[in-house]
Amino acid sequence: MDSSDALIQEGDIIFLSIPNALYRKVASATGSPTSHVGIVFKDTSSQWVVAESTIPLATYTPLPRFLKRSDDGWHCIRRMKGGLSSKNVAALRSACDERMGALYHLGFRYESRRQFCSKLVYDVYRSALGIEVGQLESFHDLLSRNPRESLAFWRLWFFGIIPWSRLTVTPASQMESPALETVFLSRYLSRN
Repeated sequence: MDSSDALIQEGDIIFLSIPNALYRKVASATGSPTSHVGIVFKDTSSQWVVAESTIPLATYTPLPRFLKRSDDGWHCIRRMKGGLSSKNVAALRSACDERMGALYHLGFRYESRRQFCSKLVYDVYRSALGIEVGQLESFHDLLSRNPRESLAFWRLWFFGIIPWSRLTVTPASQMESPALETVFLSRYLSRN
């Protein structure tokens, strides 16, 4: 494990940069190094696990395996300002448990019953603590903030028609959330 392991507390939100085409486009479209997010807990044997929505299902992943998937080892850990009580952590864990096994939504539609990584984090914090971590926004708002970003990938991804009015939530909006404070940030990615 690395130096960030000693800083982790249950309920922390951990951000990665996944090195594949889809996740790199997510990071590029948002102008952020992050493209994936999860919530950290301890399992019954006191090992760190991450609640995440990943393809194909929402699951708990051992922290070392979760971190190993990040491009160039990059990760960021953020925590609710003021910390979390044990009651808060229990509520977050219960809300995560309810969502485990949910199918992944490759179209990133927030209103879907299926999950994607940032939707899981958003919904868990909102239902358990009444706190919105991140921002719901339309694809129009999201993609228009970065006008130099090519839309070709997104047109292809959505079979020719970008769902401009579809609401989504991104890992980038969560990493920038004013409700959180950074407790660890590894070096930035070396790729361009």
